[in-house]
Amino acid sequence: MKGRNWLRDQIAGGRCVRAIWLDLGIPSIAEAAVWAGWDCVVIDNEHGPAGLETTMHIIRAVEAAGGHAIVRAPWNDQVYLKRLQEIGAKSIMIPMICSGEQAKAAADACRYPPHGTRGYAAPVGRATQYGTNTGYLATHNEETFVIAQIEHKDAIPNIADIAAVDGIDMLFLGPNDLAGTVGLLEQLGKPEAEALAAETERRILETDKLMGTVSRPAYNHAELKERGHNLIVGEVDILLIMETFRKANAKMAEALGDEIAKAGETKNY
Repeated sequence: MKGRNWLRDQIAGGRCVRAIWLDLGIPSIAEAAVWAGWDCVVIDNEHGPAGLETTMHIIRAVEAAGGHAIVRAPWNDQVYLKRLQEIGAKSIMIPMICSGEQAKAAADACRYPPHGTRGYAAPVGRATQYGTNTGYLATHNEETFVIAQIEHKDAIPNIADIAAVDGIDMLFLGPNDLAGTVGLLEQLGKPEAEALAAETERRILETDKLMGTVSRPAYNHAELKERGHNLIVGEVDILLIMETFRKANAKMAEALGDEIAKAGETKNY
């Protein structure tokens, strides 16, 4: 629907939205995920291989299947954020926001003057259906949903400042990177790492902004919802595929008595 953002509407309706990470950068996988029931997906441009053109095709595939795409930008880069919007990204996640100034730069990059710094070329972009959506300028702020990732210890004292920025819709807790900034990368089960995440949650909940996160060991998804999260990004496409590969390999290897294949040692290069 023109002038509306699906993610904002779902949360406003009381839903805790669930999403899947798409790291492979393959439009058909994204399309299949939506057909399998994932109506919200995160296209990962930070860690995945997809560039802008491929990301545009993934957004098309997701929308054609009836889903909504969140695109995670590689960085808080005004030029990249502008181009993501031009190809039709309506919900954008921005990594490593640590201050109110950085949050304002991100929000400004996603809005036209006088509210922001986004450059104007609306009639030539996919966002306006190549100029046929003549009401885009009047609705683009409502259409856009900006997510600031909180994933560094230095961000925690500044959460109130980040949340106060007009144009930032959600603060998204990244617990592993957050733990990494105090020397606990991949150690989310440790009490110190959980305490850091819990402190981040507490400070976000004291603001008027929405909150999101990823899975973490201390809580299941229902418990994360109870802790106040409005968006939970859980599974990852490549990890799901690898788990399926492993199970299928083990099953067939056992049936054939193939000890080498069972051990996963067969390598043909």
